[in-house]
Amino acid sequence: MSEETGRQRIDKWLWFARFAKSRSIAQKLVTGGKVRVNRDKIDASSRLVRPGDVLTLSLERQVRVIKILDPGTRRGPAPEAQLLYEDLTPPAVLTAPVVRGGPRPTKRDRRALDAFQSADPDRHRENLPTNDED
Repeated sequence: MSEETGRQRIDKWLWFARFAKSRSIAQKLVTGGKVRVNRDKIDASSRLVRPGDVLTLSLERQVRVIKILDPGTRRGPAPEAQLLYEDLTPPAVLTAPVVRGGPRPTKRDRRALDAFQSADPDRHRENLPTNDED
């Protein structure tokens, strides 16, 4: 009956669209407050959705905004699942990686720096050859 009107349970649709690996995981997403339908937070996995509804999904490390295009009839391969929705998620702002002083110093560089910064300049001269031939 729900397929005739174009409506479908949200947990079933999330599973068809491959946002959840199983229907029980989809139910946990909905009951855990991770899904909004048209900006309204829902807590019942039996909520019916239809084409045109906008879902906001709080997934692991991202928030996705999805517009439902088709209720779907089965859980198919990923390319088929992507036809069920339009991704309205704004692109992430890319930031430049933080560079902290370049590459690590080599052992030789570290020793030279230690010798330069040390209070006792003769401290590192113990391993140098001497000209004392007494």
